[in-house]
Amino acid sequence: MPWRTPRNVLFHRLRTPGSRTGFLKTASVCALLAGLLSPLTQQAAAAEPAAVQATAADDYCGGQCSDILPPGQNGNATLVQILLNQAFGTQPDHAEDQLGPYADLATGYSALTDAKINTFFNDASFGVPAGQVASTEKPAGRTDVTIVRDKRTGVPHITGTTRYGTEFGAGYAAAQDRLWLMDVFRHVGRGQLTSFAGGAAANQGLEQQFYRNAPYTEADLQAQIDNAVAQNGDRGRQAIADVNAYIDGINAYIDASDSGRYFPGEYVLTGHKDSITNAGTIEHFKVTDLVALASVIGALFGAGGGGEVDNALSLIAAQSKYGVEEGTRVWESFRERNDPEAVLTLHNGESFPYGTRPADPKGAALPDAGSVTQEPLVHDRTGSAATASADGASTEAARTAVGSARRGMSNALVVSGEHTAGGHPIAVFGPQTGYFAPQLLLLQEIQGPGISARGASFAGLSMYVELGRGQDYAWSATTSGQDIIDTYAVELCQDDYHYLYRGTCTAMEKVEQKNAWKPTVADGTAAGSYTMRVWRTEYGPVAYRATVGGKKIAYTTLRSSYLHEVDSIIGFQMLNDPDYLKGPEDFQTAAQHINYTFNWFYADSRHTAYYNSGSNPVRASGVDAEFPVWAQPAYEWRGWDPAANTAAYTPPAEHPHSVDQDYYISWNNKQAEDYAAAPWGEGSVHRGNLLDDRVKKLVQAGGVTRTSLVKAMADAGLADLRAEGVLPDLLKVINSSTVTDATAAAAVSKLQTWVSAGAKRTETSAGSKRYANADAIRILDAWWPLLVKAQFEPGLGSDLYTAFTANLPVDEAPSAGHGPTGSHAGSAFQYGWWSYVDKDIRAVLGEPVQGPLAGKYCGGGSLTSCRDILISTLKQAAGLTAGQVYPGDDQCSAGDQWCADSIIQRTLGGIKHGNISWQNRPTYQQVVEFTAHR
Repeated sequence: MPWRTPRNVLFHRLRTPGSRTGFLKTASVCALLAGLLSPLTQQAAAAEPAAVQATAADDYCGGQCSDILPPGQNGNATLVQILLNQAFGTQPDHAEDQLGPYADLATGYSALTDAKINTFFNDASFGVPAGQVASTEKPAGRTDVTIVRDKRTGVPHITGTTRYGTEFGAGYAAAQDRLWLMDVFRHVGRGQLTSFAGGAAANQGLEQQFYRNAPYTEADLQAQIDNAVAQNGDRGRQAIADVNAYIDGINAYIDASDSGRYFPGEYVLTGHKDSITNAGTIEHFKVTDLVALASVIGALFGAGGGGEVDNALSLIAAQSKYGVEEGTRVWESFRERNDPEAVLTLHNGESFPYGTRPADPKGAALPDAGSVTQEPLVHDRTGSAATASADGASTEAARTAVGSARRGMSNALVVSGEHTAGGHPIAVFGPQTGYFAPQLLLLQEIQGPGISARGASFAGLSMYVELGRGQDYAWSATTSGQDIIDTYAVELCQDDYHYLYRGTCTAMEKVEQKNAWKPTVADGTAAGSYTMRVWRTEYGPVAYRATVGGKKIAYTTLRSSYLHEVDSIIGFQMLNDPDYLKGPEDFQTAAQHINYTFNWFYADSRHTAYYNSGSNPVRASGVDAEFPVWAQPAYEWRGWDPAANTAAYTPPAEHPHSVDQDYYISWNNKQAEDYAAAPWGEGSVHRGNLLDDRVKKLVQAGGVTRTSLVKAMADAGLADLRAEGVLPDLLKVINSSTVTDATAAAAVSKLQTWVSAGAKRTETSAGSKRYANADAIRILDAWWPLLVKAQFEPGLGSDLYTAFTANLPVDEAPSAGHGPTGSHAGSAFQYGWWSYVDKDIRAVLGEPVQGPLAGKYCGGGSLTSCRDILISTLKQAAGLTAGQVYPGDDQCSAGDQWCADSIIQRTLGGIKHGNISWQNRPTYQQVVEFTAHR
């Protein structure tokens, strides 16, 4: 579900009042500073910290737990700090002190040793040594909680003597570090971003994308809290108490920063506060705001499924070209539901059937050819909402919100103690959540009654650590992608806004959000307004209109986590509870309480474990989850209660799970045999292979260390999957005869040299901003889309080829805009046609292929013709200049290859950071090896 935004989403333009748009001029900054320097920042006003040592709880990691989260812990900045950053590039304390170490691993990993790990990571031990205490605070004067921050990173270490005080401190610290970001995302989750932060086209697209997925009313948000509490007994009651204490802490900081005038400066720049009089209001948080926040995070990273309408369209195209039987066979071969060559997380032959193709499919509601239209969301546009850029943002938001099953990122490498040098399991893992300023995640340590953990949490949801370590164990997650979203065809009756529900003509429910905006210093977009309108049915919101067999229908999307955005809080509570979690079985039980689709990994000093979470609905017999089905009782989820959107779910034993496998890897690849995922592309070449190949070699050699596992991760994170996994066979075809063309021969030589050097996209030296083998990289970047089109379109025909590219994009190079967080986001090579190219080329070469495509496509199966196609497209690619291959954007000049790939911290506030060199790596990452156990 791509989230394509310019680098500066909310602050794409800072302008001085009454002047032309553009970055604030230095003179203007100086004038503003003269009048604003009197209010001290909170840090400047604070007294020198007492030389005390934060009390460390039981810590069994022996100094061998590390973590990193760029750019830095401090995500709040006063108006003065923002103006200084915009004018002179100065950074607030701890705003980017983790960015440099994170970036340096790309060129420093080859010389890594255990002693050097914390050069590139933070020490993630519990507590703060006395000499490293930067500040000690009793928030709001409370005596039952202390927040200690360390000198190196400014991470809060929260210690409470009461449960309420502990959670109050967590909320207070979160607001200290991310108040503006939390405010932004509670408005995104409510579909109110433009009214809050400005009407920039990117803001319009962002709120529209999420409103389509979760068009909740205030009553819906409150009901989700009430239901989660009611269904979970003592833990549910504890959860709501924790949430209320956490919110009290947030609001206490809002009041303190408002009266002290050290609140985030973005409130001034967006017109919510006056920099001179301090007039204006920062709204207090309430419980339902956290539900809105959770809905955004869940939609981004944990809602597997969707894409059924696109699947139907490509199946229709295949059947139109080949006939029903052969067209279905062709479609299934490209779908790769259960490819025997796919890399697996559980690799010992375990089978966990889910989402497999039924022997006798029933209930499918495929649209009539040419009848599908997307349901409009935006109505009654005025002013700048009626411009072409605004319309384009809406089109992209509609496409990404309802048409794609492609979600995910994140990776994990976990090795059993049987294969490590120290005899203890080692894990290197973390989520890829994109790169933002401030970051979506924050670091914290929480110690209190029933809580003992350090790690990362999403801002505004940090009452518990969500990914991190406990006293003697650590855990992390990657996005999985099994299908918990289905598309139903509701037959219309009476008019376009009534449908048949179990035989009764029923009115759809209209849900609206009206937004209006005007220019501010932060966003000069002219005044405008619009209304977002969603029509809801018992089967979920309407996403498309079409006809099926001539009948007018609406396609709706129903996901099992809809109306259940906060249910997962119980699982996170359990993961933080040292009195509950004593081993891998407890970990798996905790993960079973998380209803979003994730792969969960665990390591302590003796065991490793894995569990795939998510509320997997039990489908009616014969229903194929790949396609829309009729909204009729016979095809509904088993045990479905539409009022609460609950159903029968597959039991934990049917979810992929394991304890103490020799090693685990995950990079959003297939979990286990027969366990189908909604996204396409789980075939013979997947970025999971980049991890699996490296970790398998380490395990076979034995004596794995933290250093060697970090090296494996970092090496895979610089690899070009196409070059490592597919290019050698492409060159084999080309070199099956002597290459006589000079241009082609020169290109082949450069590509072969790059492959021999390891096929990495890496700088010539640290900070050079130039790639080694730059010309070979340029050639492959240009060649890949050309060769895929020339290889497959002639055989498939343009209609089917185009339909398949809607299911699975051809390429996902680092320089392209793709994935949940857009371009310059690091994550690459997750979705593309590498498996198709690989299988087809091997078939043309006469090599064995398990799970082959339905036919041979390159050159119609002729090696000679295939070679001609490859050489012709290679010559074409070699002739393209760097400026043509890397056309530039708002951050990079045309032809700047390094910059095109580079990672940018997308500003969600007023502080900017510089680009760093590309790495395909988790945003937050842990390196852990526990040496003892309770």
